[in-house]
Order: sequence, then C-alpha cells, then structure tokens
Amino acid sequence: MQRHYVMYYEMSYGLNIEMHKQAEIVKRLNGICAQVLPYLSQEHQQQVLGAIERAKQVTAPELNSIIRQQLQAHQLSQLQALALPLTPLPVGLPPSSLPAVSAGTGLLSLSALGSQAHLSKEDKNGHDGDTHQEDDGEKSD
Repeated sequence: MQRHYVMYYEMSYGLNIEMHKQAEIVKRLNGICAQVLPYLSQEHQQQVLGAIERAKQVTAPELNSIIRQQLQAHQLSQLQALALPLTPLPVGLPPSSLPAVSAGTGLLSLSALGSQAHLSKEDKNGHDGDTHQEDDGEKSD
C-alpha cells in the first residue's frame, strides 16, 4: 500500500510541476502575442484575436483527443525504435546517432497518461476541467 501511495505521490507531483510549467508558458506566449499584436494590420489583428479566443475555448473532449494522438505517436516511435536491428555499431559510428527515448519523453508520456486519466474522470463526473485552474489561482484571461 505504501508503494502505491509513493507512486501516486510522485505522479501527482510530476503532473503538478508540468501543469505549472505549462501555465507559465501560456503566460509568456500571451505576453508575446500582446506585444506583437499592435504591429499587425487591423485585419490581421482581428484574425489573431479570433484565433486566440477559439484557443481559450478548448474543451475536455478536444484535450482527450489531442493527448490520445500524442500518446499514439509516442508509442509508434517507441515501437519503431525497438524494431531496429540489434547489430554491432560500425567502427567510427558514434552511439549518439541512434534514436533514443529520453527521460523527458518518458515524463511527458507519464504526464499525458495522468492527464488523460484525470480528464476521463472529469468527463465521467460531468466537470469541465476549469475548476482546477480556479482552485490554484492560475487562471488568466
């Protein structure tokens, strides 16, 4: 039971860090958009503002779909990496030239799995996912 608790805690901590990192990225990109927007023509400004508003209205099912696609792509790349023939490296060929699965990729897939499970629970409970942002005080307009 303790191992499960520790595993859950580590996953929760990793997802929390990932969420804060993503929130910081959103803030910075929003700032960049706000700085660049005045330099665009009036027509382009309207297009960009419309695109930003559409992006803010992402739904939980859309997020589930995106996560599912990313997870499938990641699994496909792992399968392709496993399908490489296990022959010795030719002389002079550095090992870094082979594709490798990094720790960051593993964390992202873990994050995606946790997010997908979390979003699936919210879908079943009838929540829309915005409640967590309000609880953390991270919601920015």
